[in-house]
Amino acid sequence: MSGLFEDDEKLPEPEPAGPGLFGDAPAAPAPVVAAATPYRVLARKYRPVRFDDMIGQEVMVRTLRNAFAVGRVAHAFMLTGVRGVGKTTTARIIARALNCVGVDGTGGPTVDPCGVCANCTGILADRHPDVTEMDAASNNGIDEIREIIEAVRYRPMQARTKVFILDEVHMLSKPAFNALLKTLEEPPPHVKFIFATTEIRKVPVTVLSRCQRFDLRRISASELAAHFAKIAEKEDVAIAPEALTLIGRAADGSARDGLSLLDQAIAQSEPGQMIDGAMVSEMLGLSDRASVFDLFEAVMVGQPAKALALTDRAHERGADLGVMLQDLLELVHTVSRLKSVPGLRDSADLPEAERTRGAEFADRLSMAALGRAWQMLLKGVGEIEAAPDRRAAAEMVLIRLCYVSDMPPPGDLMRRIMEGGGGGAAPGGSGGGGPSGGGARAVANGSVVQAVAVPRFNSFREVAALASERREALLHGHLVHSVHLVRFAPPVIELRPQADAPRDLAARLAAMLQEETGQRWTIAMSAAPGEPTLAEQGGAADLARRAEAAQHPMVRAILEAFPGARIDAVHDARADAYGLLTEAPAALGGEAQGFSGDPEGPDFAPLDAEYVDDPSAAWEN
Repeated sequence: MSGLFEDDEKLPEPEPAGPGLFGDAPAAPAPVVAAATPYRVLARKYRPVRFDDMIGQEVMVRTLRNAFAVGRVAHAFMLTGVRGVGKTTTARIIARALNCVGVDGTGGPTVDPCGVCANCTGILADRHPDVTEMDAASNNGIDEIREIIEAVRYRPMQARTKVFILDEVHMLSKPAFNALLKTLEEPPPHVKFIFATTEIRKVPVTVLSRCQRFDLRRISASELAAHFAKIAEKEDVAIAPEALTLIGRAADGSARDGLSLLDQAIAQSEPGQMIDGAMVSEMLGLSDRASVFDLFEAVMVGQPAKALALTDRAHERGADLGVMLQDLLELVHTVSRLKSVPGLRDSADLPEAERTRGAEFADRLSMAALGRAWQMLLKGVGEIEAAPDRRAAAEMVLIRLCYVSDMPPPGDLMRRIMEGGGGGAAPGGSGGGGPSGGGARAVANGSVVQAVAVPRFNSFREVAALASERREALLHGHLVHSVHLVRFAPPVIELRPQADAPRDLAARLAAMLQEETGQRWTIAMSAAPGEPTLAEQGGAADLARRAEAAQHPMVRAILEAFPGARIDAVHDARADAYGLLTEAPAALGGEAQGFSGDPEGPDFAPLDAEYVDDPSAAWEN
């Protein structure tokens, strides 16, 4: 019987031949469905768990490695940097490094935590009883700090070291900072503090002095792009290098921000579709990079119609023209750097467009033109933010740029004219004048620029006036008050400086004159007495004019009739800004001071004039 039952147990169960007891077919067993795994964003999925995983923070990693190797680990760390560079991540790695016991449970503090021991897994899961992470932005009062101070007194429950991580520590109140100072200065040996902040200037210096500070730097766009390329490969996502470059630039040094943008770009594309630069530009609301270069070229060569056509197309695509102007501002900065440091043209940090077209602009444009474009764009970006119509404000800025595009700086204009060449002018513009001198005619773009004055200085006063016209306030003040003219023989000027004159006065004056005239000037310093300063000459001339005026009969009569009256100022239409006549005075008498001998008539009646009481008689005479 036992054999029979054994054989029967091996037979398969018979299939049901008909309906069940209640007339329906037996139900098939329900398939087992695995619970869906919740999606983890890339910023959390690829968060570094070891120092080797971190990018762009080589200096900090090397310092911490050396500190753990020699057993010189500080009791408090201050981690600072922009958002998303790895401050909190570094704090958690340090906490694991301090408490890792290794795979066999016998290890000590190590800069390379195993990641599998109980302490490592507990800290990674944010559930370790001896590692406290607190957001100081929402727990910034003294009560929360008192809880930490109370917890410091007790030894760790499971780990080797108690670790307190305070994120955004600059948000703590002043009483909270003060309560923490004593504990922070002399903590128990089993306690470590790790602070993180984006606003290091708001942290009291008394706290900073008790911490070992690490400044986590912004991650370069090239490093971010390479990092994102590795992650895209792991995620089996096809993305163009241009798109990675755009995401790296938009991240602005933050790995977390960049990974969030990469997540968004992946979600925007169809499965298996290549993510290109155009898709990322549209996602970010950026104008196409090629369009930015075309727009820059249009405004710098003075083509407003082409510039406005480009902005129309960008506006139709949904691009913000304010952002487009910011892109232009960034491009001006890049071209200026390429012009100043030609070696950057071979840098891997710059995209291909900047290295090629940017280098062409750097060769074609002068630094003066780039500086002028920077100032106008910088002012224009502010105008856009305040304007009721952003598009109209942006287009007005671009039109202004077009109309000053080919206007040369004064120094270049003077050099061209003196060398016999032509001077350019902005569309619809005209030439300017110098201190004095003859006129010239220059041909630019087929049109004649009329009456451009070549600066010829007849006196030291005209040199000082040039400094005033160029808004060189400090230089002008020293030329008026702090130097005595010894010899004026252009292009040589000999001066005796006073004690308050700056040491670089000669160099600054020579540079200004060379830029204005296009020729080298020699400014010599002498010990000879020289003339009085322009301020002293003007003061003497003013005193002489007052004395001359006080001798006039009419003025004497007024002073006698009104006791206490005084002569406050005497204005001479022929005097310049320094109170001196445009022509050198022939003598120190009243005639030289301008009270007689004026071909257009004297300022006062002659001294021998008779007083006439009847106005009609005066007309008859």
